[in-house]
Amino acid sequence: MDKQEKIVSMFDEIAPTYDRANRVMSMGVDRSWRKKGCDKAFGFYDKPRLDLIVDVACGTGDMMDYWRQRAATKSVTVDKILGVDPSEGMVGVGREKFPEFDFAISKATEIPLEDASADMLSISYGIRNVVEREAALAEFNRVLKPGGMVVILEFMKNDRPSLLGKVRDTYMTKILPKIGGYISKNKEAYEYLPNSIEGFLTVEGMRSELEAAGFEPLFIQSFSMDISTLMIAKKV
Repeated sequence: MDKQEKIVSMFDEIAPTYDRANRVMSMGVDRSWRKKGCDKAFGFYDKPRLDLIVDVACGTGDMMDYWRQRAATKSVTVDKILGVDPSEGMVGVGREKFPEFDFAISKATEIPLEDASADMLSISYGIRNVVEREAALAEFNRVLKPGGMVVILEFMKNDRPSLLGKVRDTYMTKILPKIGGYISKNKEAYEYLPNSIEGFLTVEGMRSELEAAGFEPLFIQSFSMDISTLMIAKKV
C-alpha cells in the first residue's frame, strides 16, 4: 500500500466519527473560515449564475453545503455542486447527509470532469493530504474555466511562529491527538494531522506552487492564531 492509499484508508476508518471529532476539536471556528472563503470567491468572480462548483477532498460534504448556503445569501444561482473524494467511507457519510448533492469517488489528480467546465474549485484541509500535489494543482487548472477560482483552506507550516503560534502548535501536537483519538478510537489518525502540517508547505511555498500551476493569487489570510490559512487564486 503506497502513502496515498494509506491516507485514504485512514479516512475510511475514521469516517463514522469524523464530523463529531471535527466539531469538538475546531470548536466551530472553521465555520467562519469556510464562509469567508465562499464569500470572497463569489466577490472576485462576480457572476450571477455558475454552472458548476467542485469541492475536492470533500469528505462528508460540509464545504459543499457552505457553497450552497453562501450562494443563496449572495443571490448566486449554482446549477450543480460536485464533491470529489477518494475515500468511500467519507463519501458514504456525505451521501447520507446531503442526498441532493452529486459525489464522485476519485483522486484530486483524476477529477472526472471535462476541461474548463467548473467555475470554482475548493479544497478544504485536503491539499496537505494529496501526495502528488503539483499534479493535483495542474488538474485543478485543467477543470476550471479561464478566470475560474480555486479556494484553498489549509493548516500551513509556520517556520517562525509567534507566541500565539506556539500556543497553536502545542494544541495541535499535544491536545488535538488526544481529543480526536478518544472520539474516533484511532489515535494514530489524529497524530498524523500535526505531523502532516510539519511536513507541509509554508504560505509562501503554497503561493509559489499555485503560480507555477497557472494561478494568480488574489487573497491570502491566516486566521485564529495562524491556525488556518485561506488562499484564493484565479486561473490565468
